[in-house]
Amino acid sequence: MSWWDNVVIALQGATSNKLRSMLTMLGVLIGVAAVIILVAVGTGSSAQVQANINRLGTNTITVLNLGRFGGRATVGTQTSAATITLADVREIEDPAEAPDVESVSPVESTSATATYSGASDSDATVTGSTPSYLTASDYTVEAGSSITASEVTNRDRVCLVGQTVVTDLFGTANPIGQTIQLGSSSFQVVGVLATKGSSGATDEDNVIIAPYTAVQDELTGESGSFTELLVQGKSASTLDLAESEVESILAAANNTTVADLPFLIVNQASLVSTAESTSSTFTVLLAAVAGVSLLVGGIGVMNIMLVSVTERTREIGIRKAIGARKSVILAQFLYESVLLSLLGGMAGVVVGLVGSRFRIDGVTPVIAPYSIVLALGVSVAVGVFFGFYPANRAASLRPIDALRYE
Repeated sequence: MSWWDNVVIALQGATSNKLRSMLTMLGVLIGVAAVIILVAVGTGSSAQVQANINRLGTNTITVLNLGRFGGRATVGTQTSAATITLADVREIEDPAEAPDVESVSPVESTSATATYSGASDSDATVTGSTPSYLTASDYTVEAGSSITASEVTNRDRVCLVGQTVVTDLFGTANPIGQTIQLGSSSFQVVGVLATKGSSGATDEDNVIIAPYTAVQDELTGESGSFTELLVQGKSASTLDLAESEVESILAAANNTTVADLPFLIVNQASLVSTAESTSSTFTVLLAAVAGVSLLVGGIGVMNIMLVSVTERTREIGIRKAIGARKSVILAQFLYESVLLSLLGGMAGVVVGLVGSRFRIDGVTPVIAPYSIVLALGVSVAVGVFFGFYPANRAASLRPIDALRYE
């Protein structure tokens, strides 16, 4: 008997009780659709987390000053203040001292109410830095011009504003050249930043960037030490080397060891690696939960095939009595089992693709092609695995017993 004959017989068996067959396929359909949708949610969640991290900058290391040494054995005095000075910045910028560092930007951050012609924005973050900060933190200037090194040196009161600030203060008016108030200080808008979006709960567009010298003069006060540095590495592959170079320079400047530096150093590559690992585990767990649905669908296939074998016992007996071999009977019921699983799996792929087009709990699912192949392959495997026992049971019936079955 050819494979096509087996397919025809399997179709006849499946359509002899349409409702029962549809309910059997529904179990497989739900399992396959669940695998595709949940893996897509996991992949989308991973992509979203990585996008949020990338918004913080490109190949960056953030150095945060925690204050005093205290609490750990150091070479320096226990109560001495940890500092990041302009001399340290210059040394980190030196290619001879830190060959894997592309740029370093001192950062002065504060909050201030921004006002213009009666409008105000009380939530804007004011960041004082240098021109290299824009590239390192992945900001681009959409209109106007960027701040310049000479403006930093001259302590000019100029600034760049994000899209949220533009909307709150200017509406549809052109902000370029206008003067805004940050607290009691006046700053001229020289440029508008392109939309960057949100990083978690932080609106990256609700920001005002100015020369750090002007921010120190007008808002934070000049202390001679920075609380934060944003260091950009030359590449993602050498970011760890850049981190080591920065640590060594700061340790030497503070008369201590790298292990005892009271600085929090956040490596973007480490954040991405941790996020990928966490998201991968999350995706595997979601796929495992969906896999349980496929298992339940497989049990449904076995149950229906056992019922089918029981109902067709006399038919099996007649076929064996006229010479059908065990392998022919086995193939007949195995084909029917696989056919039900395959049709259910194909319908599940369609439902999964449609379901993945909708946002789920704020996450935009991203379909992983391997999940479609995997889910469809597993559905066929389910048909073979759970259909083999009923098929073998049918093939093993003795003709005389089958013919006597009432």
